Amino acid sequence: MNRTSRFTYYGLHITYHTLLAAFLIACAVPSPTPTPQPFAPFNLPTRAPNSATATPFQPSGQVDTPVPTFTASPLPTHTFSPPTAALTPLPTTPTTASAAPTSPPLTTNPSRPNYIINATLDFANKSISADQTIRYYNTTGATLSDLVLSVQPNLYTGAFTLNSLAQDGSALTSYTLSGQRLSVNLNQPLASGSATTITLSFNLKIPQKGSGDVFGYDFNQINLVDWYPFIVPYQGGWVLHDPMPWGEHLVYDSADIELNIKTDPGVTLAVGASPESNGEWTRYRMYGARTMAISASDEFIVNETTVGNVSIRSYYFSGFQKGGDDMLIYASEAIQTFSAEFAPYPHQTLSIIQTDMDDGMEYDGLIFLSTDFYSGYNGTARSNLTVIGVHEVAHQWWYSLVGNDHAMEPWLDEGLSTYSESIFYENNYPANISWWWQFRVNYFKPSGYADATIYDYGSFRAYTNAVYFQSALFLDDMRELMGYGNFSKFIKAYATRYANGHATSADFFALARETINVNYDDLIAEYFSGSY
Repeated sequence: MNRTSRFTYYGLHITYHTLLAAFLIACAVPSPTPTPQPFAPFNLPTRAPNSATATPFQPSGQVDTPVPTFTASPLPTHTFSPPTAALTPLPTTPTTASAAPTSPPLTTNPSRPNYIINATLDFANKSISADQTIRYYNTTGATLSDLVLSVQPNLYTGAFTLNSLAQDGSALTSYTLSGQRLSVNLNQPLASGSATTITLSFNLKIPQKGSGDVFGYDFNQINLVDWYPFIVPYQGGWVLHDPMPWGEHLVYDSADIELNIKTDPGVTLAVGASPESNGEWTRYRMYGARTMAISASDEFIVNETTVGNVSIRSYYFSGFQKGGDDMLIYASEAIQTFSAEFAPYPHQTLSIIQTDMDDGMEYDGLIFLSTDFYSGYNGTARSNLTVIGVHEVAHQWWYSLVGNDHAMEPWLDEGLSTYSESIFYENNYPANISWWWQFRVNYFKPSGYADATIYDYGSFRAYTNAVYFQSALFLDDMRELMGYGNFSKFIKAYATRYANGHATSADFFALARETINVNYDDLIAEYFSGSY
């Protein structure tokens, strides 16, 4: 199917009223109440015609599948088994008067970095103090004389204070902290195959959150994302890109993370892991995660369910119960579908958090969704809340499980997550798949090369049209070219082969040819600027 016929494939006669201008990588609109429907095999996608407005009305006569009452259907269970080598961390002295938390050593994979953080969140005064231990394993193949850490809070004036820094118990005195970059000259070079332990203590004065930001505080909530220093990947050099107003610039290694945290009475913490009691501390552990994010509020309403062995928790505010509760349904359906179609869900928990921001954002085991999505929620799968919620859930596979360079090849996570929305609708709300193509993709008349970087376009819309929507069109054409069975085999192999690692565009196409060696050249030339 060529590009022209794609946009005229269905001769639906649709009348649209005048509306608000769309601005997000989003889409949406209405029908009745929610429950998951049984998992179904792939249904062939049907793309709607390319003519729309920002908030299109449903085509007359088209059946919309309602979202019913919630009854979780179990996932085929998969066993969560953290790696088996034990690490005994260096003792740390907490920054508060109370004793450091005591716990069994964090089980870790010897090839992955290991983070242990003991933190006290002063919610009322919007500050945090933390002691951090990083066990870093040099798997780069080179001897390292330095380490580079990302310190995102240092991009905010007066937010970050580094109190101490040491390597294997000896103070590190030769380092520079400039902007987001902490460059540390090691006391002892680190040979390939060796490990070292970095300890540090820091304080955060949490900044006020801007409308487009996730990090920071507002009147009833504190969001801590990319809030602690972490060692960036080494790929022939340290990978730490410059920030941009759109797109994600950070690249993460997969790591094992333990957080022990205390906060004010009455404050609820939302984390991408389940809480464990650890004396006066609460402990959270994640294995094979890129980062550990936190949201805190003394006004959260929490509802939860389980799907198989995965706990799903929805954190929302008064007045938004319908959307908050229904997100449990959509997330359950997404986890069931993506676990069957890609790989088992990579964590034990999914936390879904309402926050005041412009869009949605993903972290390991945790997603943020805009309050606007909740306030505009119409009770159906034809809504921004559903579409963007499912998109962020898909990032648990295409970001958290399979890593990539989000700045230089963002299509690998954003394109796959966008196309995963289509797979979600095929399997759960098949009557809405034409609506999805029209509202989510075709309305924007996407253009540009899918393999653009976050620096290649002069606007958010131009960037998303290329990286999100052209990628979705490409993946749909690729699926047709390969055949649905081969594409399914390929995408499962991709999720398995690059689990907890990093994939590139070259890796993606090499595995596609390994799966079925059809001629991809014309398809690549249509959607990509490079040769793969």
